[in-house]
Formats: sequence, C-alpha cells, structure tokens
Amino acid sequence: MPDESLALLTATEMARRVRAREVSPTEVLDACLARVERLNPAINAVVTPNPRARDEARELERRIAAGEDVGLLAGVPVGIKDVTQVGGLRCTFGSPLFSDHVPEEDALVVRRLRAAGAVILGKTNTPEFAAGGNTFNEVFGRTRNPWNPERSAGGSTGGGAAGLATGMIALAEGTDLGGSLRIPASFCGVVGLRPSVGLVPTVPSDFIWDTLQVTGPMARTAADVALMLQAVAGPTPEAPLSQPAAGRDFVRAVREADARGVRIAYCRDIAGIGIDAGVERVCREAAFALEQAGAAVEEIGLDLSYGRKAFLALRGMWFVSMLHPHLDKLDRFGVNVANNLRAGLATSVEELGAAEQARKRMRARFAELFTRFDLLLTPTMAVPPFPVVENYPRTVGGREMETYVDWLAPTFVLSLTGLPVGSVPAGADGDGMPCGLQVVGAPFGEERVLALQAVMQQLRPMHLPIEP
Repeated sequence: MPDESLALLTATEMARRVRAREVSPTEVLDACLARVERLNPAINAVVTPNPRARDEARELERRIAAGEDVGLLAGVPVGIKDVTQVGGLRCTFGSPLFSDHVPEEDALVVRRLRAAGAVILGKTNTPEFAAGGNTFNEVFGRTRNPWNPERSAGGSTGGGAAGLATGMIALAEGTDLGGSLRIPASFCGVVGLRPSVGLVPTVPSDFIWDTLQVTGPMARTAADVALMLQAVAGPTPEAPLSQPAAGRDFVRAVREADARGVRIAYCRDIAGIGIDAGVERVCREAAFALEQAGAAVEEIGLDLSYGRKAFLALRGMWFVSMLHPHLDKLDRFGVNVANNLRAGLATSVEELGAAEQARKRMRARFAELFTRFDLLLTPTMAVPPFPVVENYPRTVGGREMETYVDWLAPTFVLSLTGLPVGSVPAGADGDGMPCGLQVVGAPFGEERVLALQAVMQQLRPMHLPIEP
C-alpha cells in the first residue's frame, strides 16, 4: 500500500527527499494517486488523470540514478487546470464543445514544470472557459469543498485548490482573470498567487496581448508557491507582454521572510459591496496579528468601487477576444460564457476607453499608497463558501448584488492594477470554513507578497480539512 503521508508533505520537502534519494518519484506519485482514488469521487477535483504519469516518474528515477540534476520540482505531482494544454491529454476547457479536444503540444508553463522535474498528475476541474467563481461544468460536474462538500470550492481554479487541500496534488497550475487563483485558495484554505502581468507568460493563447488574465501557482504553503514560481517565471519570445525574472529569488524571499518594520495598510471593503461580519472578523484579526511579528498595521479607507464597471467592460472584451474564433457557437456555450460574450459584443468603444481611464486612475492611487505603505491587506472574499449547488451568492452581508459577478469584486478590481496579489489563509469562520486575506504588492513585488504570506502562515497556521 502506498504511504499516503508522502502526499501531505510540502512540495519543497518532497523535492528535497527525491533529490536526496530518500524516496522515489514513483512512491510520491503513488501516494497522491491513492488519495485521488479514495477522495476524488466525493470532491471531483481531478477530472482527467495523466495515463503517462508513472512513466514520467520512472524516467525521473532513471535520471536521478544516473546522477542528473532533475530540477527544483524533482518528482513533485502537479495538477494542470483544464484550460491549459498538456500534449496528448484531453483539454476540455470545461465545455461540451471541446469534450474530445486533445492538444498536440504542452503549454509553455507545462514545459517549464516538466523541465523543473515535476510530474503531471492530471487535469483539474474548472468552470466552462474559467468563467465563474464556482467550479462546475456540463462535462465533469461540480467540484466540492473539502472542508464541507456541500459548499463551493470557489473558482475558477477550484479543482486545483480542492486537490491541494486533500493531498491529491502538491502544486496546482491555474489562471486568474478576476480572482481565479485567489478565490478558491481562500475557500479551500490554501495559498494562491496572481503574479504581475507577463511574469508567467500564457502561451499558447488566442489573446496574446491580454493584460487581464495571468497564469500562476497555488500550493499549501507560501514556500511551495515561491518554488513553483521560480520554476515557471521568465520571458519568452512567444509572448509580447512577458517580463524578465533574471536575478529574482522567490524562494530566498520566503526563506528570509521577516515582517519587522514592514508598513501594512488594511482595508475591509475595497470594492464597496459590503462584507460578511464573520469573514471580516477573521481577516481583521489576522491582519493586526502581524503586529506581533513587528509589522506596523494601519486601517485605511480605499474605495475602488469605480473599478467594478471598468472590469465588466474589459471582461466582456476579454471573452470576445479570447473566443473570437468560436463566436459562431455563441448559442451553444453555457449561460456564464454566453452572457459574457453577449455583454462584450454590446460594449461600446467609449465604455472601453472609460475602463482604461479607470485603470490609470487606480494605478496612480496605488503608486501614492505605496509611498506610505509596503503592502495592502484586504479580505479575499466578502462571503464564506456558499452552497455548491448555487451558481453564485445573491447577497453579501445582507445586501442584494447588482450583477451575478459583483460578489467577486474584491478580487476582480485588483486584477485591473496588474500588480502581484496573493491570497493566504487568515483562519476559519464560525462554521469552520476557511477565510483568505489578499496581500497586494507594489509593482514587481512578488517577493514581498510571498514573504508576508509566509509570515502569516507562521502566525495563523491552518490544518488540512477533515477527510470526506
């Protein structure tokens, strides 16, 4: 029987043991696969296992035996979101229209993960074309929250977050347009990072000039997020918006994390939609707990509500740009994707221009804020995980939402900035459900974001959920 305790190691420790030959890549993979077999039927996180995963693990064993350095992620099992292509493995985008789609080549991020020694365990669940903060689709059904299977795991990288929280995978690749790495990290009690635009190029893409969606990492610890980011960050000629990563050491930033003297601003409601009292209590306590580590924490008012309209306009353009080759299939998409496409097609050039002006205003506001503070903290979500059978929560703090995406505003208004934003567990609410705290960094400030996430995990450690 596989030793399932191996699956619960951090990715950092897994890779260390594999490189030291204390455990083999196959043993680690089998531990994770045993948890997939036992836990996935109730959670539905991994939707397409990689049939070549054991072959990949055995090849790593051969290379290690030959004395080769197999990389930072030696033998670490990774889940790939089902909107990111893996050569020879089904990639459905969560859409019945692509239920039999099998790409020929790996996406850039997958190539970099393989080059760093990771083992691709399989694909993780996502809403159709990653549209929505609750993970369900007509191909694979709903992903459930490991802390309470009647609740949502969040989205759109919900399968990745749920897989991490149950030990099915040690690292998760995902994308983030309006919060898709941060929302499920918050709901499932793990760590997510939305990197700066272009730090992890999204290749291939039907929208190569995309300034809203990014590719990024998710893991159980900030140290593991940093390890994965170290492996996949950096420019490529294939992506016009990629940015350099030479000389940056994300792993060291976490290893040397120190909050002493760090100036932190805390804002309870940046989007002006209200917030659940229980969620806000947990996040406030976590933010001000950083004073114990030597940080200076100050509550501020920061109104980014004008970003809600701007994001909706740009989100519509994003969907039309990304799915332009498939507009003839508009009536065959699910309701969330179809509505986004229709909204995008109805958006005027004037509205897009106004949205870009709002982004400019927001960027200037943050430039001023970062003259006085090093980081901003704000609740990742304004609501706790809601019933999994609902598309979205209709009220926040007792207030009716104006649109079906307004409840996502605490994350999506920050997407407009292009800044690095992470989510780290802040604690659990009165129902025992995880609450996340967003950490917003200055331009190219991933190191500081990761370091503070690491300090927060030391101050507010979270256990893994009770197994279903």
